[in-house]
Amino acid sequence: MTISLFALLIIVMALLFDFLNGFHDAANSIATIVVTRTLSPAQAVLMAGAANFVGYFVFGVAIANMVGKGIIDSQAVTLTILFPALIGAVLWNILTWLLGLPTSSSHALIGGLVGSGFAAAGTKVILFKGLFKVFLFIFLAPAIGMAGAIVVTMLVILIARNMNRRKTNARFKKLQLVAAVFSSIGHGTNDAQKTMGIIALTLLASGVNKEFHIDTWVALACQSAIALGTIFGGWRIVKTMGTNITKIGPMEGFCSSVSAAVVMIGTAHFGIPVSTTHVIAGSIMGVGTVERAHCVRWVTARRIVWAWFLTIPFTALVSAVCYGVISLFY
Repeated sequence: MTISLFALLIIVMALLFDFLNGFHDAANSIATIVVTRTLSPAQAVLMAGAANFVGYFVFGVAIANMVGKGIIDSQAVTLTILFPALIGAVLWNILTWLLGLPTSSSHALIGGLVGSGFAAAGTKVILFKGLFKVFLFIFLAPAIGMAGAIVVTMLVILIARNMNRRKTNARFKKLQLVAAVFSSIGHGTNDAQKTMGIIALTLLASGVNKEFHIDTWVALACQSAIALGTIFGGWRIVKTMGTNITKIGPMEGFCSSVSAAVVMIGTAHFGIPVSTTHVIAGSIMGVGTVERAHCVRWVTARRIVWAWFLTIPFTALVSAVCYGVISLFY
C-alpha cells in the first residue's frame, strides 16, 4: 500500500523529534567527560553518537513496543492523534533547550500521546496500567540513579582512600570513558526506541502495516536520527548537567556514569520507558550528596525537578489543543 503524504509528514516529524532528542539529551552521556576534559566536546559527541547505535542490536525493541502499544490503544490511534502529539513534544524540546533545562524528551512524547488521545476519544483509549508505570518511574528512575551513585561513590572512596591522587585521577579518566560509553548505549537504547514506536503506529494507522511491529528500516532511521542529534550536541544543557548541579571530577564522573548506565540498560531490558535525563541527573546529585551535600546546587536541582513534573502536563495540553485545531481541517 502506498503511504499517504500526511503519514509521510508524521514520519518526518517523528525523525525530527528523534534528532532533537539526541541534540537535547547529548548532555546526558557526555557532560561529565567534557567537564573533566577526559575527551574534547567533538570527541565526546562522536563517541556518544556511535554508542547510540549499539542498543538496538543488543537489547531488542521492548521499549518501542511499550510506547507503541502500552500508553494508548494502538487500534484506536489515528494519524490526527499522532501529529499533534509530536508537535507538543517538539515544542517542549525546543523550549527547554533554549532555557538550558535537561528535561525528558521521552515524557514529552508520552504526554503528547496522552493529551492528543484524550482530546480525540477521552479516557477510553488511554491504557492506565502502562501510563502508571511511566508516572511511577518519574520518581523511581532518578531515585534509583541517585541511590546507585551514592553506593558506587562510597565504595570507590573506600577503595581509593590510600591511593596517590594524581594517579587515581588518571585511572578514573580512563574508567570514566568506559562508563560513559555504556551510558551512551543506555541512552540510545531508551530514547531512539520511543520514536520507533511512534513510526510503527503511523504505519499501522495509515494501513501500510496490518499489525504493530518495528520494521528494520524504522529502527535504523531512528538510531541514525538520534545519533546525528547527539553529534550536533546541546551545549547549553552540558553546562547545566556538568557544572551547575555539583562539581564533577574524573572519579565523580565515573561513579555517576556507572550508576546511570546500569539503570538505563536494566530498564531497557524490561521495556520500561524511563527518562535518561532523570536517571543521569539523579546520579550526579547522588555523587555530590556523598562528597559534599552542601555543595550540591539544590536551587538548580529544584528547577530541574519542577521542569520534570511540568513536562507531561504541558505537552499533553499543547497536543490536545493542536488536535482540536487539526481535526477541524483533516
